[in-house]
Amino acid sequence: MNDKIEKLKEIIDKSDNIVFFGGAGVSTESGIKDFRSKEGLYNQKFDRPAEYYLSSQCFYLDPEVFFNFYKKNMNCLNAKPNITHLYLTKLENKNKLKAIITQNIDGLHQKAKSKNVLELHGTIYKNYCIKCNKKYNAEYIFNSKDIPRCTCGGIIKPDVVLYGEPLPESFNLANKYISEAETLIVAGTSLTVEPASSLVKSFNGKNLIIINNDRTPYDHLATLIINDSLKNVINKLEL
Repeated sequence: MNDKIEKLKEIIDKSDNIVFFGGAGVSTESGIKDFRSKEGLYNQKFDRPAEYYLSSQCFYLDPEVFFNFYKKNMNCLNAKPNITHLYLTKLENKNKLKAIITQNIDGLHQKAKSKNVLELHGTIYKNYCIKCNKKYNAEYIFNSKDIPRCTCGGIIKPDVVLYGEPLPESFNLANKYISEAETLIVAGTSLTVEPASSLVKSFNGKNLIIINNDRTPYDHLATLIINDSLKNVINKLEL
């Protein structure tokens, strides 16, 4: 493992065009549950699959059920950036890291003061009325009783990508950053959720690094694979 960390250090030291692509595993050290691990949200028992509760179908047809689930499981207002978020900010400040592409909606990269963050699945921090488009903050949503409503009476929708909805424009920009990167670090993601995971196919650079507890479908393309937690990897990188 130490040999792999040394190799990773060497790659980072020599690279000036790094892109980081992260998933739920980036935020687990901040106390936010991931989705697909054994303890993840999708493996908990609900009346219906968790994917249904986070779908556009549920939001529009049964908003009370949607918000009951959303407010219980997506509230990460008190979460703080962890060692990975802070390390990436350092890399960005050194002008080595050109973009952070995240599948997370928790806003922790921004809390860590990273600047160029592309949120593929939106964020809990932006919310808008589906009737008049008035904007609301996350506190308003999570502190509301029952269905959060606008002053006009319309339902307020979190600006997150629900199942059944297209990805935002940031997807195309993420694709551009990855295709032009020298080094792509993919971390904390199972790389099983399409179309986000297919972004890896756009990489044409020199070093593809995958850091994840488990194997991924893209391991065969990687220059370097580290099967460990991000916390352990970053701790060793910073020694």
